[in-house]
Amino acid sequence: MISYLDNIVFLLAKGHQRAQGVLKGHLNVFGLTPMQCLFMESLWDEDGLSVGDIGRRISLDTATLAGVLDRMVTAGWVRREADPDDGRVTRVYLTDKAKGAISDLSASIERTNNELLSNFSLEEKLLFKRFLRDVKD
Repeated sequence: MISYLDNIVFLLAKGHQRAQGVLKGHLNVFGLTPMQCLFMESLWDEDGLSVGDIGRRISLDTATLAGVLDRMVTAGWVRREADPDDGRVTRVYLTDKAKGAISDLSASIERTNNELLSNFSLEEKLLFKRFLRDVKD
């Protein structure tokens, strides 16, 4: 029988909990959750995505994203607008507040990655990320 200590689901869950806790600690100063930060990250490279496009990029359904979007609009991080070509589509844009925080948020994410991977060699970091992507896909 497999021990829970060798159970990949258990190990991934505990790794996820630790990673989320570290990131949460770094994001507290911004008043953002890890999910809200991920939502904003999806807009860093391409502002004005539809809610559906954001969901596909970060692998979440639009129903879950609706609550995240509402809280982020209320907090002034993003704004939403109807698509001028298709009023059924909502586009999301970063506000000036969000654009001004990108550098600091990016540094927080990098700090999180560095903290979580501090005991890994460069090769182990690359392999670990590749393995996680393979499990995800």
